[in-house]
Amino acid sequence: MDKVVLITGASSGIGWATAKLLATAGHRVVLGARRIERLEKLAAEIRADGGEVDFRALDVTDAADVRSFVESAREKYGRVDVIVNNAGVMPLSKLEALKVDEWNRMIDVNVRGVLHGIAAGLPLMKQQGGGQFVNIASIGAYAVSPTAAVYCATKYAVWAISEGLRQEAGGDIRVSVISPGVTESELAESISDLGGRDEMRTYRAISIPASAIAAAIAFAIDQPSEVDVNEIVVRPTAAA
Repeated sequence: MDKVVLITGASSGIGWATAKLLATAGHRVVLGARRIERLEKLAAEIRADGGEVDFRALDVTDAADVRSFVESAREKYGRVDVIVNNAGVMPLSKLEALKVDEWNRMIDVNVRGVLHGIAAGLPLMKQQGGGQFVNIASIGAYAVSPTAAVYCATKYAVWAISEGLRQEAGGDIRVSVISPGVTESELAESISDLGGRDEMRTYRAISIPASAIAAAIAFAIDQPSEVDVNEIVVRPTAAA
């Protein structure tokens, strides 16, 4: 059955690839991101391929904006089946660099952004008798590395919040955590620390395409309603 799928952070990388794949599969996708011009381009491509798509500018750090995003989808389609909480930033640096503003930005986008998606979608999903959250974490949720302490903390928080939601939500809400390894994306562009950026370029030499993560998301979404895929970790084969 086609589903109404909302995707945050849809203007590039995993969000972009997921929107394209799900629309091609017949799902109705509703896209949100800060860069509206990128969403316009993506929507045009999806429509050219025969897919159904809506989009709007979205700041996931603004709880009211996220509520409006979800409510507008419900008003148009009558339901919201899936929310993919994908928006994220990764400005890596050593703690001693004291980039407090960047720490706060990661907390606001990576953690509060997910919580805002849950707060906007959970009451509606409860009311309609079902739904699914797909929260994008990272292998950083499972292992910490230098320069990534705060980033890893935010992604562990995504995992912990998702597990708590799974336990609390009951039998009608599905919760899936997708944890990508090194993947082609624009996240590295948010790294202001020059050393961290150089390290990330080397690290990304074995990156897998965003379409691989999109396929994992689609797998979790397309399972029968009685099947809840809780966690998927996707790494490059060449990863240590």
